[in-house]
Parts: sequence; structure tokens; C-alpha cells
Amino acid sequence: VQLVESGGGLVQAGDSLTLSCAASGGIFSSYALGWFRQVPGKERESVAAISRGGGMTVYGDSVKGRFTISRNNAKNTVHLQMNSLKPEDTALYYCAARTVVRGSSSLLLAPETVDYWGQGTQVTVSS
Repeated sequence: VQLVESGGGLVQAGDSLTLSCAASGGIFSSYALGWFRQVPGKERESVAAISRGGGMTVYGDSVKGRFTISRNNAKNTVHLQMNSLKPEDTALYYCAARTVVRGSSSLLLAPETVDYWGQGTQVTVSS
């Protein structure tokens, strides 16, 4: 499975940005999907997660109410709408996927449980 992110860039505080991730290979609807971010010297953290059908979503505390994750299983894409961006949102953002099997969580929240990673897209928010 290949995951390719796009949409990162340099924006000002308060601006909005939408990240997209296109998947190829595999059965997209079988994957729990998530967005993670990482800054140098810190661990990769979960930003948002979405279940296979899109009915369940979970957000990190620092982005609740500002970010929205969505997926389109017909187009094999997942998006992260980011509003009211803050300088502390500056990071390398990664799209991630995990095949959901019987007994596993339907949400992708832990980096160590990721099966597939994208290459990352940089988001920089200036103050």
C-alpha cells in the first residue's frame, strides 16, 4: 500500500489548510486511517483517526474543535481539514493506515500499530 500526502505549506496563525492522502494498492475500505504529526526531538503523536466506514472519529486534545478528518472510500482518499491553525501545529504530518482484523481496534491511534506510513507533508504556521 502506498500513501501519498499533499496539501502542506506555510500559513499564518488563524488560517486554514487541508491535507489530503491518496492510497494505492490494497483494499482501502479495510483500513483504519489516521493522521499523525511529529516535530524534531519529540515523539510522533496522533492527531486524528477515522474508522473504516467513517462513522467513528477521534481527535487529539490539542486539535479538538479545529481539525476534521474525513475519508472517501470510493476515491481512496483521506483528508484533514485544519482550521484556526496555531504556531504549535507546526510539524511534519503523516498519513497512516492499518488493516483492521478481528479483535483489533477500529481506530488507529498508536504509532506502533501502524502498518503503512506516507512520506509526510510539512505544515508550518507562522505567528
